[in-house]
Amino acid sequence: MTDLCQFAVLAAMWATVKPADVAVMFLSVFELFKIGIGPSSSHTVGPMVAARRYLNRLDREQFSGLARIRVSLHGSLAFTGKGHGTDRAIILGLAGETPEDIDPDRVDILLAEVAQRQWVETPAGTRLGFNPATDIHFDFGPPLPGHANGMIFYVDDAAGKEIDRKNYYSVGGGFVQSEGEHAEAVSPEAVEAPRHRPVPFPFVNAADMLRMGRESGLSIAQMRRANEWTRYGDALTQKLDRIWHEMDSCMKRGLARRGQLPGGLKVKRRAADILDKLLAERGHNAISAHQVMDWIGVYAMAVNEENAAGGKVVTAPTNGAAGVVPAVIRYYLDHCQGADQDGVRTFLLASSAIGTIIKHNASISGAEVGCQGEVGSASAMAAAGLCAALGGSNEQVENAAEIALEHHLGMTCDPVGGLVQVPCIERNAFGAVKAVAAASLALRGDGTHFVPLDSCIETMRQTGLDMSARYKETSTGGLAVNVVEC
Repeated sequence: MTDLCQFAVLAAMWATVKPADVAVMFLSVFELFKIGIGPSSSHTVGPMVAARRYLNRLDREQFSGLARIRVSLHGSLAFTGKGHGTDRAIILGLAGETPEDIDPDRVDILLAEVAQRQWVETPAGTRLGFNPATDIHFDFGPPLPGHANGMIFYVDDAAGKEIDRKNYYSVGGGFVQSEGEHAEAVSPEAVEAPRHRPVPFPFVNAADMLRMGRESGLSIAQMRRANEWTRYGDALTQKLDRIWHEMDSCMKRGLARRGQLPGGLKVKRRAADILDKLLAERGHNAISAHQVMDWIGVYAMAVNEENAAGGKVVTAPTNGAAGVVPAVIRYYLDHCQGADQDGVRTFLLASSAIGTIIKHNASISGAEVGCQGEVGSASAMAAAGLCAALGGSNEQVENAAEIALEHHLGMTCDPVGGLVQVPCIERNAFGAVKAVAAASLALRGDGTHFVPLDSCIETMRQTGLDMSARYKETSTGGLAVNVVEC
């Protein structure tokens, strides 16, 4: 869309917005799709962000007599923190690293440097004693009251007297809230970008989204583009293309690498071997339906093997579910007629609209609602994105998301050994296949269906509340206790 056309469309859209609507918080596609490192957005990316935030707080509050910093991890961060690399993420955050900019190949070097020197610095240059071996505590008692993923940062004076402490919660997808922000119900997106401009289409649920689409005559992706345009303007297309580039690069790395994944389970990377077999079969026979599913699956597995290895990934909407959306985009580009880069942008915009609605009304955190909130949400997003890219109506896009999410309801989060490997890697492959099936079913209909997406999202929220904590990323139930670790 040209600039002149874009501004003309925006002007028309603003005319449909009620004044009260613009106060609703807007979660950007680039906050939902974050560039970071594996293996977990809630257990790796979030704690790294929280560590940086706390160092900034120390400079901002200008405490005196600071000598040593300590951290305690609670709830799911304690129970599966070792397997998810939470302690490593804390060290990297205190060392000044950010999830987006860190080089995964330098992680071990950075960790060794901090362990050897035993201090970290605030951005203003205040040096604090910090021994990673003793100053990070995994607290296996009750979780903090605000969220299952809690952490407390402490700072002491030279005599060991506590000067300050601050609680933070990693609430899924790399989003972080302080205890005060959580108690005041400050949205995680507001924490990250408190100066958002009002947007022309501030829908907070699927019913609003469909209504605004009918009133404006625009697609879900077009409305989403208009919202993003208010912040990013001409840079929007370039930023969308970068997200896909990072997803695709991660997939290509995963398809090329072999060997065992770290962590002690001795899980073998399989994506490269599966790809070899699929390439060898190409040209000998017509591609069968099950081979197409194999292609979708190997795309997803490649991403999640990279994530499990601590590589650079894009949360979509979490690291544990990072393979679903890119796998379905790759399927769109490689197996759908007429696919192009503009379709990829449409895919990302429409899928992020669904992810935003799920996050606003339920959760994308496995520690909060189980894997239905991670792979289930990712599958719903991918189904919506594919349906939109293939020309589906707004009603068909909403239907596709509902079908995919409905058939993930009740899915537990029970990683073996606290590692994002079993069953997480294969679970992404199935989430991607379900997304394609959901989009296909929706496109075969006219958009009318029995269960609204909003009802399905509310059902997921309620199911998550009822689910035992043993099945919510604590590795104290399900496969995590019924599989012998070898």
